[in-house]
Amino acid sequence: MTGHPTAALVPHGLRCEHLAEPLGIDEPAPLLSWRLSSPRRGDAPARHRVRMWAAPANAPADAPAVTGAPVWDTGEVRDAAAVSVRYTGAPLSPRTRYHWEVAVTAEDGATAVAASWFETGMLRPSAWRASWITHDTADLDVVDAPEEGELALADHGLQPAVRLRRTFETSAAPVRARLYVTARGLYEMRLNGRRAGDAELAPGWTDYRDRIDYQVLDVTALVGAGENVLAATLADGWWSGYAGFDPRRLGAHYGAFPQLLAELHLDHADGSHEVIATDATWRTRRSPVRYADLLKGECHDLRRDTPGWDRPAFADTGGWRPAQVTGTDHDLLTASVAPPVRAVEELPARGITRTGGDRHLVDFGQNFAGRVRLTARGLTPGARVVIRHAEALDDDGALYTDNLRTADATDVLIAGDDPEVVFEPRFTYHGFRYAEVTGLQDLDAADITGVVLHNDTPWAGDFACSDPDVERLYQAIRWGQRSNFVSVPTDCPQRDERLGWLADAQVFLPTACLNADVAAFFTGWLREVRGAQSPGGAFTNVAPRLTGVADEGAPGWGDAGVLVPWHLYRVYGDERFLERNLDAMCAWVDHVHRHNPDLVWRHRVGPHFADWLAPEPTPREVVATAYFARSADLTARAAEILGRGDAARRYGTLAGHIRKTFAERFATPGGRISGDTQTAYLLALAFGLLPDDLVPHAAGRLAELVEAAGPALTTGFLGVGLAAPVLDACGRPDLAHALLRRTGPPSWLYPLRHGATTIWERWDGYTEERGFQAAAMNSFNHYALGSIGEWLYQGVAGLSQAPGSTGYRELLIRPRPGTLTWARAAYESVRGTVRTGWARADGELRLEVSVPPGATAIVHVPTGDPGGVRESGVPVAGAAGIQIIGTEPGALLCRVTSGDYRFTAEDPSAAVP
Repeated sequence: MTGHPTAALVPHGLRCEHLAEPLGIDEPAPLLSWRLSSPRRGDAPARHRVRMWAAPANAPADAPAVTGAPVWDTGEVRDAAAVSVRYTGAPLSPRTRYHWEVAVTAEDGATAVAASWFETGMLRPSAWRASWITHDTADLDVVDAPEEGELALADHGLQPAVRLRRTFETSAAPVRARLYVTARGLYEMRLNGRRAGDAELAPGWTDYRDRIDYQVLDVTALVGAGENVLAATLADGWWSGYAGFDPRRLGAHYGAFPQLLAELHLDHADGSHEVIATDATWRTRRSPVRYADLLKGECHDLRRDTPGWDRPAFADTGGWRPAQVTGTDHDLLTASVAPPVRAVEELPARGITRTGGDRHLVDFGQNFAGRVRLTARGLTPGARVVIRHAEALDDDGALYTDNLRTADATDVLIAGDDPEVVFEPRFTYHGFRYAEVTGLQDLDAADITGVVLHNDTPWAGDFACSDPDVERLYQAIRWGQRSNFVSVPTDCPQRDERLGWLADAQVFLPTACLNADVAAFFTGWLREVRGAQSPGGAFTNVAPRLTGVADEGAPGWGDAGVLVPWHLYRVYGDERFLERNLDAMCAWVDHVHRHNPDLVWRHRVGPHFADWLAPEPTPREVVATAYFARSADLTARAAEILGRGDAARRYGTLAGHIRKTFAERFATPGGRISGDTQTAYLLALAFGLLPDDLVPHAAGRLAELVEAAGPALTTGFLGVGLAAPVLDACGRPDLAHALLRRTGPPSWLYPLRHGATTIWERWDGYTEERGFQAAAMNSFNHYALGSIGEWLYQGVAGLSQAPGSTGYRELLIRPRPGTLTWARAAYESVRGTVRTGWARADGELRLEVSVPPGATAIVHVPTGDPGGVRESGVPVAGAAGIQIIGTEPGALLCRVTSGDYRFTAEDPSAAVP
């Protein structure tokens, strides 16, 4: 950090394309962004300046980051609201590191500077030289017969993973080495015996017929002078392994056998450049991984191992064969835009129970997505160690695996000559809390570890409160997100499904955005959503598509193609979420309208899941037409923001007509809605589908239904996330709190009282009276019902943004204390850190608020005496940076500038007799 020595306003958290220092982007006009902090009230940037430099390819690692004239300079830009710019300079060069800095100047003239960098990828398909290569597949058709006395191994019809290697020589160690790599399948790269990169399950899941992501790895430290070996292991993954649950097409949705594409670029100090690419000179062999499948599991047969295969001075003869070239097509290649899946945490065994002579049951204490790392001791050649995984235990204390359906979730180790080995699968993952290990006489807690896998999206939010049960709920919501953000936003990590269901993603997205920075993650997934759209405009129910799975999107599912871009725009303030998706949004609304000209959506509804898994069914036409109106309305708003006036008027008019039709067809003059269900009222109120005079009646009836049920919810996936926010907006936060803290079924806390550590798919996944629900549809790690997380931040803690705000330019701080004694939340927004925290004691309520520079906030201070509110010890009317704008029952309303504030007021609950 450099600049004015007294600068209080400082930029930090620099991002390129919503990523910190990305190593390979293909975006020709990247978005450069920063966040701001300042200890002073009212601080805001008066102007900013962004400059960028290109680093020479042969610059040593310790070379100065900034030298010479910049390749781009915005000049001084006066914009108090800006925290990002789009690059508008000359075309970027491929495979180049660019350093950039932002200088932010406050009104007092003090300037602070922060710097970062990014690297471009190939930028265009023509820059690639590599060929797609694979193993001689005829060699893999030979299935090994079991040796004498050996039990046959079930390989599930899968083929072995393969190893590939290529030797090369360099006269000197390079100053920079980059590996550009992808696969149709899954890959793990190695250089001279060391792993290259830390991405897991790479390159991730896309519809390989439309797009294939590639990664860029910095391998400078792994290449030396003399002989080197670039090596890879290649497995099926989503490309040719099992995926989904369709019995007509369980596997090989995209291809029959995996393929590798890679280029190693070496830059030397003398300016020379070398490229080692995949081609026919590579050598291949079957690996000790007899099969590796995302659903079935992974088997390592160490009797087949060839130690040293990935290092120099290894003779690749015998079973090694020349690689087969399968093509030179590069048109579908694009640099990854999301943080990769990584091993982000390790969980120790919480308990180990011997259940047989060589069988042990391990409890990790947490349901999660990942794998096990096992140190196996006392092995003899050919001995087998089997690891089975499950989320729960049955009534006899054994693994409950019925809900896995056709997913075996079983990993197998077959010992070679070494009596002690570390076994850790690399090309599969499981959803589990418990692992059963068979084949070891002794197993210590230090010998087994749970390895947590998910996309490494940076955590952005945090919440805590005085109720331990609610805090446990919050942690269960976060673990559900972690478990299901594995390459794509999945529905569950354990059974034979793990698909990118659109409705699950859209209902949970508001919570996901508050928990973590998911801008880059959803940028990638939205490519799949658009790519799966039919020529007629229909979004699908899942993305990426699977071969043979092309259902048109159901109401609430297909609508995610509209709702997700809109919400991402509101959270991150990046108009490209709308620019990239608006045409697809329009096509979706046109598709629904074309088949439903009377504006009641009853035709072309796909499988119409309605309010999925709701205890109380809502009429399908009510659900569908409500979403039709919502999508038309948001499409109109998006068009208006992008300056497409004709489209804005067209879809705005359509949305108005649908709202009118909804009220005429489904609402009575007394405000009753067809079906008279909680979800019917929630949709109508949340989406603004009723005339103003009917809103109080509908809100009253919603409250009656909630109270009559327990108070409890009778909603499914589509209604659950709306319940607390709508009740709060209707003046019944007390009911929202009652739902939140309910402990009997159906409720969020009931599963936690019965050992849950993640959110269940069903309210009644397990009950004391009936035990487990039907195994065919009963996940214990499924984030959709966890959409209450949004209200924990926005309602309980009060951290939100105003309805018309984007990118947290205007905050809305409106805590709903209920009967809790304290709560707090923090969120790292695109502008900077937002914090709220309140606590009540001795008849007083204290509220602390932090607003980042350049933002403002409307603060609702809960109080029974608006005239007695103080801030930092002085009457609020005389406090700096505060404007009183009104009152509402039980609160004083203030507008504040950026900075930290400490309000004290009479606790409104103390005024209630």
